[in-house]
Amino acid sequence: MQLDSVIDDILESIIAIDASREPFKAFQPGVGPYGEPQLLKLIAQYLNNLNRYNTRVVTRRTPDLLIPDQWAMEFKIARPFGDNGNEAEDWSVNLLHPYAGNVSSIGDCFKLLNLKGNEQLAVVVIGYEHTPPKIDLNPLIEAFEAIAKHVAHIQLSPRIERRRDGLVHPVHQVVRIFAWEVITNPT
Repeated sequence: MQLDSVIDDILESIIAIDASREPFKAFQPGVGPYGEPQLLKLIAQYLNNLNRYNTRVVTRRTPDLLIPDQWAMEFKIARPFGDNGNEAEDWSVNLLHPYAGNVSSIGDCFKLLNLKGNEQLAVVVIGYEHTPPKIDLNPLIEAFEAIAKHVAHIQLSPRIERRRDGLVHPVHQVVRIFAWEVITNPT
């Protein structure tokens, strides 16, 4: 299965989670406030209900999401604003630290490159914005790509991007998904 097809299914799972209006903890209804582990668990449940996934999709510590013999995926959430509408402190840090062993998306790329297995590798960012964006995610995504390429010397595929407007949360109104295959044998 191609990465763009998996990302399409992940987007649909996020839309379904949002449409349920199930709040995460004491936050306002909608998918935006969900924590990474909780969101990934629900995404895996959704994917496992689709016939095209002929193996069980599982969540793990490393990788975050595993589609056996197809994809090993690491995820990060980019949420510039909290549930209360205030700008979140240090919200962009989880993408940019260029060190192996760090919990950033760059660190996730290094973790993926050290995995044993047959799966292709991918790093995914799920981001939330206002309509129109009060803080545009594009500079953060471009900075991630530049650091991956020029600082960490990680080769990524061209970016896959999906967007959906009209989420139920008053702050997290738009979901944007960014995904890259992490190339294991660059030429």
